[in-house]
Amino acid sequence: MILYVLRRLAAAATILLVICGATFAIFYLMPADPALGACGKACSPERIAQIRATLGLDHSLLVQFRDYLVGIVAGRNYGTGEQAVTCPFPCLGFSFQTNQPVWQLLTHRLPISISIAVGAAVLWLTGGVFAGVLAALRRGSLWDRAAMTAALGGVSLPIYFTALVLQYVLVVKLGLLPYPQAAPITADPLGWAQSMIMPWITLAMLYAGVYARITRSEMLGSLGQNYVRTARAKGLPEPTVIRRHALRPALMPIVTIFGMDLGALLGGALITESVFGLPGVGKLAADAINSADQPVILGVTLFAACFVVLANVVVDLVYAVLDPRVRAVG
Repeated sequence: MILYVLRRLAAAATILLVICGATFAIFYLMPADPALGACGKACSPERIAQIRATLGLDHSLLVQFRDYLVGIVAGRNYGTGEQAVTCPFPCLGFSFQTNQPVWQLLTHRLPISISIAVGAAVLWLTGGVFAGVLAALRRGSLWDRAAMTAALGGVSLPIYFTALVLQYVLVVKLGLLPYPQAAPITADPLGWAQSMIMPWITLAMLYAGVYARITRSEMLGSLGQNYVRTARAKGLPEPTVIRRHALRPALMPIVTIFGMDLGALLGGALITESVFGLPGVGKLAADAINSADQPVILGVTLFAACFVVLANVVVDLVYAVLDPRVRAVG
């Protein structure tokens, strides 16, 4: 098991290095000059040349990439002498718009994105899996048809439409909830929960439908297997048959997509955060794109990639626990 974990971690580190190199090359080979973006609109050629020297843009791409990697793992200095600016570990550069370290901007916005992603994940995982299992056990019933119709509707509705409808009904018409705000959970737990309810429901409605349909399909396949018939023939209680012999193999694809979905959302739920005006990582990315803030865009890209890759590692480990045969072939 230890060797299996080490192999997965080594593969994850390699993937992150490749992603880092690819994104760095894409952003720094674009026609837009990063020095011009850092300087602003009215800037003399001498000032642009000075900024290029400070940022190390006058070096080759490989040297720039090396310095960028060194900054991530050990920090770096921009410029030389008394004019040098220290970027502490982990250094992802400075924002062209605010001159703040990109890492600081990301970590400041991360709690909002985590709050949205984790809360919504709990809702869509429990609701989707429960609805899918119950639909499979009552195949052809009114519940089965209603659950699958609701699942199709949830998947079909765009996030911004669901978010606007929820705000209109729950805030404007009924007055049950306040408009979402970035309330810290430690300072105001109740205000934090009230602010997160609508983003949670919005994302959960989209993802729960997918999970319900996949769970139903996998459960129907498991219930038709010989080992389930054998378990029933042995006289095992029906809840035990469902839980141990039918549900466990049906959860394998659920684990895969859950890890991918949660990892992607931890890197920012751009549409949800933008619609509700919550300053998460996704909203930061949208603002950076609008202002062509290249260091922030690159930082968000790497940040989100890290979450997706780490989520895949966790999924591999969970797979190894659910099915020991995975470790043998991994």
